Amino acid sequence: MSSPWIAGLRSVALKVPDLERAEDFYTNTWHLAVVARTPDALYLRGTGADHHLLALHQGGANAEIVHASFRARSREALDAIAQAAVQAGGSVHLPIAPITEPGGGIGLTVRDPDGRLLQVVFGDSQHSDAHETPDRPIRLAHAVLNSHDVEATQRFFAQALGFTLADRTRIMAFLNCASDHHSVALGDTDNDALNHIAFVMPDLESVMRGGGRMRDAGHQIEWGPGRHGPGDNAFNYFIGPFGEVIEYTAEVEQIDDSYQVGGPDDWKWPPGRVDQWGISQPPSARLKEAQRQVFFIKT
Repeated sequence: MSSPWIAGLRSVALKVPDLERAEDFYTNTWHLAVVARTPDALYLRGTGADHHLLALHQGGANAEIVHASFRARSREALDAIAQAAVQAGGSVHLPIAPITEPGGGIGLTVRDPDGRLLQVVFGDSQHSDAHETPDRPIRLAHAVLNSHDVEATQRFFAQALGFTLADRTRIMAFLNCASDHHSVALGDTDNDALNHIAFVMPDLESVMRGGGRMRDAGHQIEWGPGRHGPGDNAFNYFIGPFGEVIEYTAEVEQIDDSYQVGGPDDWKWPPGRVDQWGISQPPSARLKEAQRQVFFIKT
């Protein structure tokens, strides 16, 4: 099921109104580490090999998503994606060129038909000290993007980036590019906002302790703890300091070409359940509202 061009989700870039506050939260509470900074941006890594998982840029009053960044399997994949994205109805926003921001490499940024910016990089810096540490995120698991037309957005990801469908529920399409069950999911909604960003923790205990740490810092668990159906991953959801929805997750299902794609009838819960365990309350009203507030920049 793997994409011939995309090896995985690398990072997400956001614009936020207060970099000092962002640094305090994402290092002391969320447990990322600063790997680089510029006068107007902050780059945060996990314990894994990816140079950074979050790029936070100084912005205006509201959080915005700049782009989602994916790692290409080869230099040639960038050429293929540049051509395929245009054929799929998108456009090339930034042509193939060396990336000047921290992490480097060669990159390409395409815009999908609904205005989302998707960066693809190859040859960027990776850390040689990748490891797992309790209570610290390793890498990104997935980004979930809302879509007012899921079928059209899914078609673009398939044609332009080589993603395939792993599962389809009544409200979400889960898209696969590598061994993780999904690296992108599309929420079936009436808007095109960022739904959430998920960070892989080393184990279930770290997901649970992360929930306690976030509550101690004044960020309530907005959904969880629980275990999803598609992806089989454990979860806790929170709202970050600028309204962005973030998730701690662990035990993401690993799949290959033998995986059987499921449909909505395969992912129905008994009445009163919203996950496999059946102990989680439904997502909070605050969470549902936050999942509609952070949009891609249009410039």
